[in-house]
Amino acid sequence: MSNLTINVASVLQDDALLNFNSPAISKNQLHLPSGNFVDRILAMTDRNQNVLNNFNRILNTGRLAGTGYTSILPVDQGIEHSAGASFAPNPTYFDPESIIQLAIEGGCNAVASTFGVLGATARKYAHKIPYIVKFNHNELMTYPNTFNQIPFGTIKQCWEMGAAAIGATIYFGSDESEAQIQYVADMFHEAHEYGMVTILWCYIRNAAFKVNGIDYHSSADLTGQANHLGVTIQADIIKQKLPTNNGGYTALNSGDSSYGKFDNSIYTKLAGCDENGSGGHPIDLCRYQVANCYMGRSPLINSGGASSGAGDLKEAVTTAVINKRAGGMGLISGRKAFQRSMGEGAALLHAIQDVYLDDSVTIA
Repeated sequence: MSNLTINVASVLQDDALLNFNSPAISKNQLHLPSGNFVDRILAMTDRNQNVLNNFNRILNTGRLAGTGYTSILPVDQGIEHSAGASFAPNPTYFDPESIIQLAIEGGCNAVASTFGVLGATARKYAHKIPYIVKFNHNELMTYPNTFNQIPFGTIKQCWEMGAAAIGATIYFGSDESEAQIQYVADMFHEAHEYGMVTILWCYIRNAAFKVNGIDYHSSADLTGQANHLGVTIQADIIKQKLPTNNGGYTALNSGDSSYGKFDNSIYTKLAGCDENGSGGHPIDLCRYQVANCYMGRSPLINSGGASSGAGDLKEAVTTAVINKRAGGMGLISGRKAFQRSMGEGAALLHAIQDVYLDDSVTIA
């Protein structure tokens, strides 16, 4: 495909990800992203016409318009990670307009941010790029810090500012998760009534998910189940961290402990791992996440992660390749873009999009 800014293979410097083609779950079982995704998949749901319109608007904005893939700029870190810590590398992003300009310059399908950021710019930009209002946050000011997602506004406010979609986080596995599931489900229902798309940050959080020095907060099995809970409350799109390991259930059921329900075949049959969840190709692990999103009926977008400086380009392209080849719908990447100059941030977003525009990067 023309107009690509990077060569994916040269950035990866390794063809292993591009050559993997024996996934545990066949691509033929998936509902893959496409230009007619709304007509083919979403139109058979109970979502109303305005939800379909807004989903189509997201899929037909930016450099990826018409492909079925999405590249979203999320900037809620001013609350989630504190404004000073997030914007110190590039203070221009204290100004909400700079965030919107980066999303537009970066060719994104949409911009996700807070009530404050989007409300401050809505009259000038909400008709130019789809707005995704992230309505709940971990406020990170209570001392000592607590980890709870609380609403910062109402669904009607999102609709009044012209948002195409709303977003929320649930910390599955936390003490507060039951309350979060219930109020987010209610607010998603209301958002659908207003005609807005719903996106859920399906994160898990519990100190017990670290076992014998291994962190299972991004294990394929636990994040996969979080995704399945997310689609259960009718999230139209699932946002999830890329899996870094597997075997969370095995670890949490070791010794005298007992947790959840699982079958070893989720590792051996569905993720290409051994019976304890060890091993497994990154694409297999991500595909297990997609499978838990109703086989892609609610598309999976993976997060881009923190900025590590010089390695950001390779990390972002690697994540995009894994997501695309696993059957995901795109990336939602913020810090790697806004913690550098406007031009460099836009170029990094273009590099991510190039993975989805490159026909040689196929579904495994």
